[in-house]
Amino acid sequence: MTFYLPSGLSTEAARELERACIAGGPDNMPWPSKVQIESGHLTVRRDVDESGYLVVPWETQQAGRLMGATATLMERSHPYQLQVELARGKVNQVRSQAADWQAGGLNVPRKLEEEIRTVSLTLGHALIEPALDQAARQAQTVLGESYQAAEELARVYMGQVFQVRHQREQRLQTVLGCRVYAPLDQKIGNIVAESCNSICIPFVWSSIESTEGSYDWKHLDALLDWAEKAGLTITAGPLVDFSSVQMPDWLWLWERDLTSLAKFMCAYVTAALKRYRRRIRRWHLTSASNSAAILSLGEEELLWLTVKLVQAAKQVDPGLEIIVGVTQPWGEYMALEDRTHSPFIFADTLIRSELNLAALDLEVVMCAAPRGSYCRDLLETSRMLDLYALLGVPLRVTLGYPSVNAADPKCDPELRVAAGHWHEGFSLNSQADWAESFGGLTVCKPFVQAVHWTHLTDADVHQFPNCGLIDAKGQLKPAFQRLRQLRERHLQ
Repeated sequence: MTFYLPSGLSTEAARELERACIAGGPDNMPWPSKVQIESGHLTVRRDVDESGYLVVPWETQQAGRLMGATATLMERSHPYQLQVELARGKVNQVRSQAADWQAGGLNVPRKLEEEIRTVSLTLGHALIEPALDQAARQAQTVLGESYQAAEELARVYMGQVFQVRHQREQRLQTVLGCRVYAPLDQKIGNIVAESCNSICIPFVWSSIESTEGSYDWKHLDALLDWAEKAGLTITAGPLVDFSSVQMPDWLWLWERDLTSLAKFMCAYVTAALKRYRRRIRRWHLTSASNSAAILSLGEEELLWLTVKLVQAAKQVDPGLEIIVGVTQPWGEYMALEDRTHSPFIFADTLIRSELNLAALDLEVVMCAAPRGSYCRDLLETSRMLDLYALLGVPLRVTLGYPSVNAADPKCDPELRVAAGHWHEGFSLNSQADWAESFGGLTVCKPFVQAVHWTHLTDADVHQFPNCGLIDAKGQLKPAFQRLRQLRERHLQ
């Protein structure tokens, strides 16, 4: 598929277009795609002979630089107009979602209905405009307005879902909290205990077992003591995060040796669960095994390891609640290499393996490349959550968005702030608005069991860059207060 590009495209915007791919199939996941940009054209090729649509980053003044999608397109020699097709795709998505929600009982305000109707008519003018440049300008306007309508529709949905749910229960039982990597001083500890009803304690394997067979649990004991005194609901994990920095250095000596790797991982999991099983009943066991590219392991081997670790945990105590994490739930990594299992199919395969999982954790951390997801809007995120709800197990969501686009010396050195931006970009206010919006969206979903922010403070060693709710100097960010208000309005 080939697309006309507008004249005057910046170098940065052209570089972002290299992330384009073709997606489709029953779970709307990407296929491995080859991208070429030259002579004012974007060409995207794939080997799969199936219907699909273009997924590509594009910026609008209103919404930010987001990953957008066209409607389904046929392969043809004549180029498409990129902005026209992106506008057509977004307008179609908004109209279809509004109709679906209305069929389910959503009351769409008349003003919003009129906005959707108007943007549809404006798109029609762009479609019949013979001059390419003029059509592109009209379509760009339509695209911005359709993103505004999409956000307004998502907020109407959130408000009415909350209203319906509160008619049944005054305070929702959804868990809201954050990951905490180190013991807290009394002042911050009190603030967290007042603001959250949950805490997630990550187990960083590289710190716990820096020497093979020798475990250091001291900081975890202290953190757990504090959380228990504060009366917080506790989730432990991820226990095994399939990232290079969280794997012990000595483990790499056994690269490609699947049997030995499984033995060491199961021994570590067993040791942790036996030590804490009476104090912790809910374990986020693994994360990123669906998308990892470490230890020279293939996707089938990573899937087998995940099953093996769940089985090891069940042998320690069959009554433990076991959660498995899925990264990049939109499947961006599938556009880069040929894979059999999309994140959705990966999760479905685990569930069909009769492991009796308590929940799936979806990592919705935007703009933290290469592990995080490219930035999406509220409506696209809602549709993704609804897709995974079809699997029939409760969902838990890990949220995160950077507050600044700068180097972070205490994050995973392989990660950086990139992959688009929401609204005006990266700032304390942008992060706060994102936290309020996406936090509200995830909490309102009845099938979402828990929402945890990716980490509390940027002062501690952490995973994702600049995503903390407290800055490196110990000052609360506005996002912290927005999440606190979300809990006060809706949760226990």
